Amino acid sequence: MRTPLFTGSGVAIVTPFTKETVDLPVLGRLLDFQLENGTDAIIVCGTTGEASTMSYHERMRTIEFCVEHVNGRVPVIAGSGSNATENAISLSRDAEHAGADGLLLVTPYYNKASQAGLIRHYLTIADAVKVPMILYDVPSRTGVTMAPETYATLAKHPNINGVKEASGNLGTIQRTVNLCPEDFTIWSGNDDETVPICALGGKGVISVVANILPAEMHTLVKLCLDNDFAQAGTLQLALKDFCDAMFCDVNPIPVKTALNLLGWDVGPLRLPLCEPSEANVQRIRQALTKMGLTLAEP
Repeated sequence: MRTPLFTGSGVAIVTPFTKETVDLPVLGRLLDFQLENGTDAIIVCGTTGEASTMSYHERMRTIEFCVEHVNGRVPVIAGSGSNATENAISLSRDAEHAGADGLLLVTPYYNKASQAGLIRHYLTIADAVKVPMILYDVPSRTGVTMAPETYATLAKHPNINGVKEASGNLGTIQRTVNLCPEDFTIWSGNDDETVPICALGGKGVISVVANILPAEMHTLVKLCLDNDFAQAGTLQLALKDFCDAMFCDVNPIPVKTALNLLGWDVGPLRLPLCEPSEANVQRIRQALTKMGLTLAEP
Protein backbone atom coordinates (compact mmCIF):
# COMPACT_ATOMS: atom_id res chain seq x y z
CA MET A 1 0.00 0.00 0.00
CA ARG A 2 1.51 3.32 -1.09
CA THR A 3 1.44 6.25 1.32
CA PRO A 4 0.95 9.69 -0.28
CA LEU A 5 4.14 11.73 -0.42
CA PHE A 6 2.12 14.36 1.38
CA THR A 7 -1.45 15.38 2.05
CA GLY A 8 -2.52 19.00 2.26
CA SER A 9 -1.08 22.09 0.58
CA GLY A 10 2.34 21.86 -1.02
CA VAL A 11 3.83 25.11 -2.25
CA ALA A 12 5.34 25.25 -5.73
CA ILE A 13 7.92 27.65 -4.39
CA VAL A 14 9.41 30.45 -6.46
CA THR A 15 13.16 30.68 -6.95
CA PRO A 16 14.50 34.08 -5.83
CA PHE A 17 17.28 35.36 -8.07
CA THR A 18 19.95 37.99 -7.87
CA LYS A 19 21.25 39.32 -11.19
CA GLU A 20 23.79 36.49 -11.19
CA THR A 21 22.37 33.43 -9.43
CA VAL A 22 19.91 32.00 -6.88
CA ASP A 23 19.43 34.14 -3.78
CA LEU A 24 19.67 31.47 -1.08
CA PRO A 25 19.22 33.80 1.92
CA VAL A 26 15.89 35.02 0.53
CA LEU A 27 14.92 31.42 -0.28
CA GLY A 28 15.60 30.52 3.34
CA ARG A 29 13.24 33.26 4.53
CA LEU A 30 10.57 32.09 2.09
CA LEU A 31 10.90 28.54 3.40
CA ASP A 32 10.57 29.75 6.99
CA PHE A 33 7.43 31.70 6.06
CA GLN A 34 5.93 28.58 4.51
CA LEU A 35 6.75 26.33 7.44
CA GLU A 36 5.46 28.85 9.97
CA ASN A 37 2.13 29.02 8.13
CA GLY A 38 1.27 25.35 7.81
CA THR A 39 2.50 24.39 4.36
CA ASP A 40 2.63 20.61 4.13
CA ALA A 41 5.34 20.14 1.47
CA ILE A 42 7.89 22.15 -0.48
CA ILE A 43 8.02 21.60 -4.23
CA VAL A 44 11.26 23.11 -5.52
CA CYS A 45 12.55 23.69 -9.05
CA GLY A 46 9.20 23.24 -10.72
CA THR A 47 7.48 25.48 -13.24
CA THR A 48 6.90 28.20 -10.64
CA GLY A 49 10.56 27.91 -9.67
CA GLU A 50 11.71 28.71 -13.24
CA ALA A 51 13.77 25.52 -13.28
CA SER A 52 14.04 25.51 -17.07
CA THR A 53 16.12 28.70 -16.90
CA MET A 54 18.48 27.41 -14.21
CA SER A 55 21.88 25.84 -14.74
CA TYR A 56 22.47 22.31 -13.50
CA HIS A 57 24.61 23.62 -10.62
CA GLU A 58 21.96 26.17 -9.59
CA ARG A 59 19.24 23.57 -9.70
CA MET A 60 21.04 21.03 -7.55
CA ARG A 61 22.31 23.61 -5.07
CA THR A 62 18.76 24.93 -4.69
CA ILE A 63 17.41 21.44 -4.02
CA GLU A 64 20.24 20.72 -1.54
CA PHE A 65 19.60 24.03 0.22
CA CYS A 66 15.87 23.32 0.59
CA VAL A 67 16.58 19.84 1.97
CA GLU A 68 19.10 21.23 4.46
CA HIS A 69 16.94 24.17 5.53
CA VAL A 70 13.68 22.24 5.87
CA ASN A 71 15.55 19.50 7.73
CA GLY A 72 12.81 16.90 7.59
CA ARG A 73 9.99 19.09 8.88
CA VAL A 74 7.94 18.52 5.72
CA PRO A 75 8.71 16.61 2.51
CA VAL A 76 10.85 18.33 -0.11
CA ILE A 77 9.88 17.31 -3.63
CA ALA A 78 12.21 18.22 -6.48
CA GLY A 79 11.20 18.97 -10.03
CA SER A 80 13.32 16.70 -12.21
CA GLY A 81 11.35 16.40 -15.42
CA SER A 82 12.77 16.78 -18.89
CA ASN A 83 11.72 16.11 -22.45
CA ALA A 84 14.71 13.75 -22.77
CA THR A 85 14.32 10.59 -20.74
CA GLU A 86 18.04 10.18 -20.06
CA ASN A 87 18.27 13.76 -18.86
CA ALA A 88 15.27 13.23 -16.57
CA ILE A 89 16.98 10.15 -15.14
CA SER A 90 20.16 12.11 -14.43
CA LEU A 91 18.25 14.97 -12.80
CA SER A 92 16.16 12.53 -10.78
CA ARG A 93 19.13 10.53 -9.52
CA ASP A 94 20.99 13.70 -8.57
CA ALA A 95 17.93 15.14 -6.79
CA GLU A 96 17.60 11.86 -4.91
CA HIS A 97 21.29 12.06 -3.98
CA ALA A 98 20.72 15.65 -2.80
CA GLY A 99 18.20 14.33 -0.28
CA ALA A 100 14.85 15.06 -1.94
CA ASP A 101 11.98 13.06 -0.45
CA GLY A 102 10.28 12.74 -3.82
CA LEU A 103 10.34 13.86 -7.44
CA LEU A 104 7.91 15.78 -9.65
CA LEU A 105 8.18 14.87 -13.34
CA VAL A 106 6.36 16.90 -15.95
CA THR A 107 5.27 15.21 -19.16
CA PRO A 108 7.93 15.55 -21.86
CA TYR A 109 7.34 18.86 -23.62
CA TYR A 110 7.79 19.68 -27.32
CA ASN A 111 8.39 16.05 -28.37
CA LYS A 112 4.63 15.30 -28.10
CA ALA A 113 5.11 11.69 -27.06
CA SER A 114 2.37 9.13 -27.65
CA GLN A 115 0.70 7.46 -24.68
CA ALA A 116 2.96 4.45 -25.27
CA GLY A 117 5.97 6.78 -25.22
CA LEU A 118 4.79 8.40 -21.98
CA ILE A 119 4.46 4.99 -20.34
CA ARG A 120 7.95 3.95 -21.39
CA HIS A 121 9.38 7.34 -20.34
CA TYR A 122 7.96 7.21 -16.83
CA LEU A 123 8.58 3.51 -16.20
CA THR A 124 12.21 3.92 -17.25
CA ILE A 125 12.68 6.75 -14.75
CA ALA A 126 10.78 4.94 -12.01
CA ASP A 127 13.09 1.95 -12.39
CA ALA A 128 16.16 4.21 -12.08
CA VAL A 129 15.41 5.83 -8.69
CA LYS A 130 14.30 4.77 -5.24
CA VAL A 131 12.40 7.85 -4.08
CA PRO A 132 8.72 8.11 -5.02
CA MET A 133 7.63 10.03 -8.09
CA ILE A 134 4.71 12.33 -8.81
CA LEU A 135 3.65 12.58 -12.45
CA TYR A 136 2.72 16.06 -13.67
CA ASP A 137 0.09 16.61 -16.35
CA VAL A 138 -0.09 20.20 -17.61
CA PRO A 139 -1.05 20.07 -21.29
CA SER A 140 -1.38 23.85 -21.62
CA ARG A 141 2.40 24.09 -21.21
CA THR A 142 3.62 20.84 -22.74
CA GLY A 143 1.28 20.03 -25.60
CA VAL A 144 0.79 16.51 -24.18
CA THR A 145 -2.18 15.10 -22.27
CA MET A 146 -2.02 11.99 -20.10
CA ALA A 147 -4.94 9.62 -20.64
CA PRO A 148 -6.67 7.95 -17.66
CA GLU A 149 -5.70 4.57 -19.13
CA THR A 150 -2.05 5.69 -19.10
CA TYR A 151 -2.33 6.57 -15.43
CA ALA A 152 -3.85 3.14 -14.78
CA THR A 153 -0.85 1.45 -16.38
CA LEU A 154 1.69 3.65 -14.59
CA ALA A 155 -0.10 3.24 -11.25
CA LYS A 156 1.00 -0.40 -11.22
CA HIS A 157 4.60 0.70 -10.58
CA PRO A 158 5.16 0.92 -6.81
CA ASN A 159 7.48 3.92 -7.16
CA ILE A 160 4.90 6.09 -8.93
CA ASN A 161 3.06 7.78 -6.08
CA GLY A 162 0.42 9.74 -7.97
CA VAL A 163 -0.16 12.73 -10.21
CA LYS A 164 -0.35 16.50 -10.09
CA GLU A 165 -3.33 17.11 -12.34
CA ALA A 166 -3.37 20.52 -14.06
CA SER A 167 -5.32 19.58 -17.17
CA GLY A 168 -8.42 21.42 -15.98
CA ASN A 169 -10.49 18.44 -17.15
CA LEU A 170 -12.56 17.13 -14.26
CA GLY A 171 -14.03 14.42 -16.48
CA THR A 172 -10.56 13.00 -17.09
CA ILE A 173 -9.84 13.12 -13.37
CA GLN A 174 -13.03 11.20 -12.61
CA ARG A 175 -12.05 8.48 -15.10
CA THR A 176 -8.58 8.38 -13.54
CA VAL A 177 -10.05 7.85 -10.07
CA ASN A 178 -12.25 5.06 -11.38
CA LEU A 179 -9.43 3.29 -13.22
CA CYS A 180 -6.58 3.61 -10.70
CA PRO A 181 -6.09 1.93 -7.32
CA GLU A 182 -7.02 3.84 -4.18
CA ASP A 183 -3.37 4.35 -3.22
CA PHE A 184 -2.63 6.29 -6.44
CA THR A 185 -2.85 9.87 -5.16
CA ILE A 186 -4.17 12.85 -7.11
CA TRP A 187 -3.18 16.40 -6.22
CA SER A 188 -4.74 19.45 -7.80
CA GLY A 189 -2.33 21.38 -10.01
CA ASN A 190 -4.70 24.35 -10.26
CA ASP A 191 -5.42 26.39 -7.15
CA ASP A 192 -8.99 27.16 -8.16
CA GLU A 193 -9.80 23.45 -8.62
CA THR A 194 -8.59 22.32 -5.21
CA VAL A 195 -12.01 21.67 -3.70
CA PRO A 196 -13.56 19.83 -6.66
CA ILE A 197 -10.50 17.60 -7.05
CA CYS A 198 -10.46 16.85 -3.32
CA ALA A 199 -14.18 16.06 -3.54
CA LEU A 200 -13.27 13.43 -6.15
CA GLY A 201 -10.77 11.86 -3.78
CA GLY A 202 -7.73 14.09 -4.23
CA LYS A 203 -5.38 14.57 -1.29
CA GLY A 204 -4.38 18.20 -1.73
CA VAL A 205 -2.85 20.78 -4.01
CA ILE A 206 0.54 21.76 -5.36
CA SER A 207 -0.08 25.46 -5.13
CA VAL A 208 1.19 28.68 -6.67
CA VAL A 209 -1.09 30.84 -4.50
CA ALA A 210 0.46 29.33 -1.35
CA ASN A 211 3.57 31.42 -2.05
CA ILE A 212 1.46 34.37 -0.88
CA LEU A 213 -1.31 32.71 1.18
CA PRO A 214 0.16 29.54 2.72
CA ALA A 215 -2.14 29.46 5.74
CA GLU A 216 -5.27 29.90 3.63
CA MET A 217 -4.32 27.13 1.20
CA HIS A 218 -3.45 24.81 4.09
CA THR A 219 -6.83 25.54 5.67
CA LEU A 220 -8.63 25.00 2.37
CA VAL A 221 -7.26 21.47 1.98
CA LYS A 222 -7.70 20.64 5.67
CA LEU A 223 -11.39 21.48 5.39
CA CYS A 224 -11.63 19.13 2.42
CA LEU A 225 -9.77 16.32 4.15
CA ASP A 226 -12.02 16.82 7.19
CA ASN A 227 -14.99 16.36 4.82
CA ASP A 228 -16.26 19.90 5.49
CA PHE A 229 -16.93 20.73 1.87
CA ALA A 230 -19.48 23.43 2.69
CA GLN A 231 -16.82 25.56 4.43
CA ALA A 232 -14.20 24.53 1.90
CA GLY A 233 -16.42 25.66 -0.95
CA THR A 234 -17.00 28.99 0.73
CA LEU A 235 -13.26 29.54 1.14
CA GLN A 236 -12.53 28.40 -2.43
CA LEU A 237 -14.98 30.99 -3.74
CA ALA A 238 -13.46 33.68 -1.52
CA LEU A 239 -10.03 32.91 -3.00
CA LYS A 240 -11.20 32.75 -6.62
CA ASP A 241 -10.44 36.36 -7.60
CA PHE A 242 -7.01 36.14 -6.01
CA CYS A 243 -6.28 32.88 -7.83
CA ASP A 244 -7.29 34.51 -11.10
CA ALA A 245 -5.00 37.48 -10.43
CA MET A 246 -2.06 35.13 -9.80
CA PHE A 247 -2.63 33.76 -13.30
CA CYS A 248 -3.34 37.02 -15.14
CA ASP A 249 -0.03 36.46 -16.93
CA VAL A 250 2.17 33.42 -17.47
CA ASN A 251 3.11 31.72 -14.20
CA PRO A 252 5.29 32.66 -12.28
CA ILE A 253 5.21 36.27 -13.53
CA PRO A 254 2.27 37.38 -11.33
CA VAL A 255 3.31 35.55 -8.15
CA LYS A 256 6.89 36.81 -8.26
CA THR A 257 5.57 40.31 -8.95
CA ALA A 258 3.26 39.95 -5.95
CA LEU A 259 6.09 38.81 -3.68
CA ASN A 260 8.22 41.77 -4.73
CA LEU A 261 5.30 44.14 -4.12
CA LEU A 262 5.05 42.67 -0.61
CA GLY A 263 8.73 43.35 0.04
CA TRP A 264 10.13 39.82 -0.26
CA ASP A 265 12.74 40.92 -2.82
CA VAL A 266 12.67 37.70 -4.84
CA GLY A 267 14.50 39.48 -7.65
CA PRO A 268 13.99 39.42 -11.38
CA LEU A 269 12.34 36.94 -13.67
CA ARG A 270 14.64 35.20 -16.10
CA LEU A 271 14.19 35.62 -19.82
CA PRO A 272 12.22 34.68 -21.76
CA LEU A 273 9.86 35.63 -18.90
CA CYS A 274 9.63 39.36 -18.25
CA GLU A 275 7.74 41.91 -16.16
CA PRO A 276 3.95 42.11 -16.51
CA SER A 277 2.14 45.01 -18.12
CA GLU A 278 1.24 47.97 -15.94
CA ALA A 279 -2.42 46.93 -16.15
CA ASN A 280 -1.58 43.53 -14.73
CA VAL A 281 0.65 45.06 -12.03
CA GLN A 282 -2.35 47.12 -10.93
CA ARG A 283 -4.55 44.03 -10.94
CA ILE A 284 -2.03 42.20 -8.75
CA ARG A 285 -1.79 45.19 -6.40
CA GLN A 286 -5.57 45.31 -6.04
CA ALA A 287 -5.75 41.56 -5.38
CA LEU A 288 -3.15 41.81 -2.62
CA THR A 289 -4.91 44.78 -1.03
CA LYS A 290 -8.28 43.01 -1.21
CA MET A 291 -6.77 40.11 0.75
CA GLY A 292 -5.67 42.55 3.44
CA LEU A 293 -1.97 42.28 2.66
CA THR A 294 0.33 45.27 3.18
CA LEU A 295 2.36 46.42 0.20
CA ALA A 296 5.96 47.44 0.72
CA GLU A 297 6.89 51.09 0.43
CA PRO A 298 8.09 51.89 -3.11
